[in-house]
Amino acid sequence: MARARVEASGPSARLSDGTIATIVRSGFANGWELEVAGTPQSHVDLDDPTHLHFEYVARMGAVIDRLRMPGQPLTAVHLGAGALTIPRYIEATRPSSRQQVIELEPALVDLVREHLPFPRGASIRVRIGDAREGLARLPAGIVGNVDLLVSDVYSGAQTPAHLTTIEFYTAAIRLLAPDGVLLVNVADGAGLAFARRQVATVRAVLPEVVVLAEVQTLKGRRFGNLVIAASPAPLPTEWLPRLMAAGPHPAKVAQGAELDEFVRGARVATDADATPSPRPAASVFER
Repeated sequence: MARARVEASGPSARLSDGTIATIVRSGFANGWELEVAGTPQSHVDLDDPTHLHFEYVARMGAVIDRLRMPGQPLTAVHLGAGALTIPRYIEATRPSSRQQVIELEPALVDLVREHLPFPRGASIRVRIGDAREGLARLPAGIVGNVDLLVSDVYSGAQTPAHLTTIEFYTAAIRLLAPDGVLLVNVADGAGLAFARRQVATVRAVLPEVVVLAEVQTLKGRRFGNLVIAASPAPLPTEWLPRLMAAGPHPAKVAQGAELDEFVRGARVATDADATPSPRPAASVFER
């Protein structure tokens, strides 16, 4: 997760649930951060969109860098906008990529567009609506042709339950190309009960899955973010340990037998029994 704030004021907007989204200058890196209800959601460096400050986002970027040939444009769908850190990264590293973003909150999109404007000429289409419902409204031509699908949806500090289930993932992965990749940001703490169910659920719909995280987070010793990377086709996992060793530190990749053990006993999440991700303690965001 991201850290707490040095500067607490900045342009803001009230979202549909009454919470406040605010853009503040980052106190620990160049650029800006988007907060929602006091929870850091995104970091954006307008001068350098390849600067991925949050550790889990840097891990997502490491996976994205290995898709297709270097610099080759991607077809990408992002569930959850935040400040569009990953879409900006893809536009910077893979110009001419076609990107669709689904975001529930129009006030948040307007806030980001005004104060953290998108790159000029970027092919980034933002659609307003619920991420799950919005899947059915995407252009028919991208079904089965998406290189990258990112699920990073938060309401405040929690992922809504209906975006964690096997029914949701079954609908979402219809978008993927035969070798496309799904990236899911999962936040969890001690015991990792929620994260283990999420991995089990993704593995129920896609055969190839790895998990990337900070070592202590993956061991369930501290609250943090885990990135699930999954695909219908084998992932080129031989490069992952070396890439993770390069940072952010200390990092770990779980796959194969280790992942089997990680999900042992975890039930697949369904629409009937899913829960939101756990709410982190306020101390998680202290720096």
